[in-house]
Amino acid sequence: MRNGSGQLILRLCLIALCLTCAATTAHTEPKLHLLSKLNWAEDAPWFGGFSGAEVSEDGQTITLISDRGTLVTAQVARRPDGAIDRFSLQSHHILWNGTDTPGDHDAEGLARTGDGTFYLSAEHDHHVAHLDVNTGQIATLPRAKDFAAFQPNSGIEALAAGPDGALYAIPERSGKVDRPFPVFRFKEGVWSITHHIPRHGPFLPVGADIGPDGLFYLLERAATPLGFRSRIRRFDLSQTPLRPKTLLSTGPARFDNLEAISVWRDPAGAIRLLLVSDDNFLSIQHTQIIEYALTE
Repeated sequence: MRNGSGQLILRLCLIALCLTCAATTAHTEPKLHLLSKLNWAEDAPWFGGFSGAEVSEDGQTITLISDRGTLVTAQVARRPDGAIDRFSLQSHHILWNGTDTPGDHDAEGLARTGDGTFYLSAEHDHHVAHLDVNTGQIATLPRAKDFAAFQPNSGIEALAAGPDGALYAIPERSGKVDRPFPVFRFKEGVWSITHHIPRHGPFLPVGADIGPDGLFYLLERAATPLGFRSRIRRFDLSQTPLRPKTLLSTGPARFDNLEAISVWRDPAGAIRLLLVSDDNFLSIQHTQIIEYALTE
């Protein structure tokens, strides 16, 4: 009897331990909760085509760049529950570098460093530039020699800034379907490739941000005959090799053409992910704003 009782107790303890581990795993598994989904429209010919976005630390202001070279800032009005209610335009500028034709910049990625400095990335004439958000003035940074090999419409779509001020740039295409996406870092005036992001499925990088948690969030897109698909993967850049964690993977047409991501922390301490779609200046598409809260 003693042996039988002891074995029973041991089995019960093992079962309890397994249940506890399962509960702990479930509790720590990251999950996104949809907070806001709305379309934003303004009666202006320059409005639309937004491919890069940054939300202020308090979530009350949004800065956007379009692929026709427009810089936009707007106030974010929120409901008592924190969901987005509407946007109020504050200003818009045409991007200008002092020599080229104003607006002739296919701006795709937007990043803000910890000290409030903004940078953008552009396709076709592949480069990253410092951006003055008060005037739209840009100043191009030195270019990595690898930028010259990018495809014309598949350059640096994703741009993010690290807590140390380093910039991280990712091209939309890697050159081969079985080749990982290179992560270019600009630090102390020098470009280098520090990581490679594994490819999985048809998704391509279109936006990136480093959140207040220090983790790297990558927004990816896939075009299908039934509509766009979106995916968000998260990485710890201190790990080698990178081990992606998928936070979101949608079916076709759940959202519009999401291309921009900005990660911030709300007053309650929760990480939020704000996403913006590029309407390509087409009447059948929309400038759509999506915001998720992340729980772990």
